[in-house]
Amino acid sequence: MTSLILLSIALGLDAFSVSLGMGLQAVRLRHAFFTGIVIGVFHMVMPGLGILLGKWLSDSAAEWAELSGGVMLFGLGAYAVFASFTEKHSVSYRMTGIGVWLFALSVSIDSFPVGFSLGLREAEVFISVLSFGLFSMVLTWTGFIIGRRAGGLLGTYSELLGGSILCALGLNAIF
Repeated sequence: MTSLILLSIALGLDAFSVSLGMGLQAVRLRHAFFTGIVIGVFHMVMPGLGILLGKWLSDSAAEWAELSGGVMLFGLGAYAVFASFTEKHSVSYRMTGIGVWLFALSVSIDSFPVGFSLGLREAEVFISVLSFGLFSMVLTWTGFIIGRRAGGLLGTYSELLGGSILCALGLNAIF
């Protein structure tokens, strides 16, 4: 049970760090709440898909998942950095539409290979996948809240800092 909790926290910390950067951009709380739920669901679906598709995929799937997640994070961060230099129409960043789904996919895709290592016994898999989703959701919300509070302290530079953090996380995943 302890190893399951530690693995769940490790998978959720990725979502925490990215949502911390996104929280610096004054994301509305209702959008952060919904995004946390979507990320939790993705953290349940991706390992589940890993279990189902693990028989057919090779070891390169882990590298592919990490690379594609890194590219998506870098792209999201680059967008935020460039957007920080443009004139703002709204005080808060709106995380809606396909952006939520891409954001959730980018932080959840690295949990896909975890499915390869899980056993195929349904009870353990169900509890594991549920734990991954729950911890990721809570850590995402925590990251948004902390980032939002820190964004208030950083003022106008918070969006630039948040985008830079996302770019750094993306580059770290790529290289």
